[in-house]
Amino acid sequence: MRFDTVIIGGGLAGMICGIRLVEAGMSCAIVSQGQSAIHFSSGSFDLLGKMPDGSPVTDPAAAIAKLAETQPGHPYALIGSEACIKHAEEAPAILQAAGIPVTGDCHKNHFRITPMGKAVPTWLTIKGYLTADDSETLPFKKVCIINVEGFLDFYPEFIAEEFGRHGVTCRFGLITLPDLERIRENPSEMRSANIARVFDHDKNIEALAAGIREYGKECDALILPAIMGLNRNDSLEILKSKIDKPIYLLPTLPPSIPGIKAQQALQHRFRSLGGEYFLGDTVLAAEMDEGRVKQIFTANHGNIPFRADNFVLATGSFFSRGLIATPDSVREPVFGLDTAYVADRREWYSLRFFDRHNYQSFGVRTDKSLHAIKNGNAIENLYCAGAGLAGFNPVHDGCGAGVSILSALHVADSILKGKRS
Repeated sequence: MRFDTVIIGGGLAGMICGIRLVEAGMSCAIVSQGQSAIHFSSGSFDLLGKMPDGSPVTDPAAAIAKLAETQPGHPYALIGSEACIKHAEEAPAILQAAGIPVTGDCHKNHFRITPMGKAVPTWLTIKGYLTADDSETLPFKKVCIINVEGFLDFYPEFIAEEFGRHGVTCRFGLITLPDLERIRENPSEMRSANIARVFDHDKNIEALAAGIREYGKECDALILPAIMGLNRNDSLEILKSKIDKPIYLLPTLPPSIPGIKAQQALQHRFRSLGGEYFLGDTVLAAEMDEGRVKQIFTANHGNIPFRADNFVLATGSFFSRGLIATPDSVREPVFGLDTAYVADRREWYSLRFFDRHNYQSFGVRTDKSLHAIKNGNAIENLYCAGAGLAGFNPVHDGCGAGVSILSALHVADSILKGKRS
């Protein structure tokens, strides 16, 4: 099989890169071994929440320009601040075109509300989810937090405790419906995705509206877990049209509806533009010739290779096995690329869970064009994008989605520029 570009990995970076390429008319294939980490998304995309020294970031675009001074190996520093800002300004339209309506600005962080009720700085948030302009002020003073009876992945009490710190009075509500009762017969089935399928039906949206209408009479707003809109895009708007108080969604613990929806939307966009998506396949080997990747072989296609002018490695980090940790090293399993890590394993992590952990910044070495490096030499037609890149801490710095999106767009534009020249 022959393509202009083959992307290994179907997560956020792989999908964004693929969409950019097929939008420009290139033939592109994505090989993905399974579901990606985007399924655990909270409905927001972070660009830069904190500097590496822990200082908070208000203007991500301005802060990115400062990274090169202290973190020259950070992907944003390699890409360059001017290109980063350009890609960040383009990203909302790309997500919107894929059916992911977002709000936000790369020049000013807003605050998303986490499943535990905390306010965390972010760049873009899917519309309908609760956000705030600053970390101390919520858009209401009295609220009712409503849960589905028996649903254990949503914690109204913890949320109310956090809201109370901001002067918000909270009350609680419970709902149930006959179709929800049937799910609850098996506790393991009472998950957000299964509940959301119940609200794919108009009769259940109507019943939900009737069930929560009374709760809104003495409140400024209603808070619901993200349990609707899995297979349709209008369920929340229909519900809002039936209630005379604002309704906000909060993400639940994974698997999350916004994450699943985002993955589905990106896949559909890629395929609708003509991209080829190979789900459930694993790259086993790569063949190189004169410093270039010639072809790759996968488990499902046996001796039938994937050939391309360019290849993009977007397999992610440890979570998705894009990186493999051994007792004394970190390796990249597909091409055997050079990786950046600390030699002393005792320095990989801290015993305090919420500390900054060094292992989270381990990854594949690249040059400034994000060409992957092997044995000290850049491979001219192999790029790396996303969580597998070295030099950034996605959790501590709040930049995981931003690095994935911006590096994907940067790689795609480099490929397109090479094609045109």
